[in-house]
Amino acid sequence: MPDLAALQLLVDVATHGSIGAAGRANGITQQSASERLRAVEAQTGLTLLRRAAGGSTLTESGVLMVGWAARLIDLAQEIDESIATLRDDRAHQLSVAASMTVAEHLLPLWLVRLRQQHDTVVSLVATNSENVRTAVADGSVDMGFVEDGADSGGLASLVVARDELGLYSAPRDPWAEQGSPLTPDQLVTRRLTWRERGSGTRRVVDDALARLGLTAAVPAVELTTTSGIRSTVSAGSPPAFMSRLSVRSDVEAGRLVEVPIEGLDLSRDLAALWVGSGRPPAGPVRDLLAIATKTRTR
Repeated sequence: MPDLAALQLLVDVATHGSIGAAGRANGITQQSASERLRAVEAQTGLTLLRRAAGGSTLTESGVLMVGWAARLIDLAQEIDESIATLRDDRAHQLSVAASMTVAEHLLPLWLVRLRQQHDTVVSLVATNSENVRTAVADGSVDMGFVEDGADSGGLASLVVARDELGLYSAPRDPWAEQGSPLTPDQLVTRRLTWRERGSGTRRVVDDALARLGLTAAVPAVELTTTSGIRSTVSAGSPPAFMSRLSVRSDVEAGRLVEVPIEGLDLSRDLAALWVGSGRPPAGPVRDLLAIATKTRTR
């Protein structure tokens, strides 16, 4: 079947009475219009026009084709207008799921700027990276942010920031007072304070240890939020791995200290996820990503 642009050209020949006038209505030359209509005839195997010096007239097949094409074009315009309406309804709304580190320490600034620039209303769910990935995949949210470096599972992704984990303890913890850095072998001998399974922080540490053939000890405490981890550790719970972004104020205030570790790579990418192609969909998703990546470069 010919495409809609070619069918529109044929309808315009019937409306305006000549190929040249139809071409002008579509912003192309008479020669281009004529070539396109001949291609339609070749594609359909039908003679649609009688061409003469005084103009062009429709054959019987052409008249039928114009009638069918006009209905199809009208329907296509209705669909196009409906899509535009749906897009406009969502143009100022965005649902986001984000891992805890991104939700607490990066998204607030991004969302303020999004609101200032585009007057977009955002609903946010803060959860672990595994749940974020599920929410994006099943359409519960428009986009997500994860911190675990795991495979995107077929979702489109874009790195928006770089982060690094550290091991933090209360100031009087035995590991805080030892003079030399911990080795990975020493690290796995102690039960620590951990985020729950499915969190990006836990996955990054587990993967780093696994690359060395090591497995962490069973957690002494397991919590679901970074703020809960910070409070618990500063109160005397065993050390915990946390993002350097999340503990800056606690370290400056002396509530937490970093325990140095040697031979363990704990860097990670913070990535945005969405459903579709590698190019973010137009609208709030693309607007927020532009803000996030611009912030990253500063």
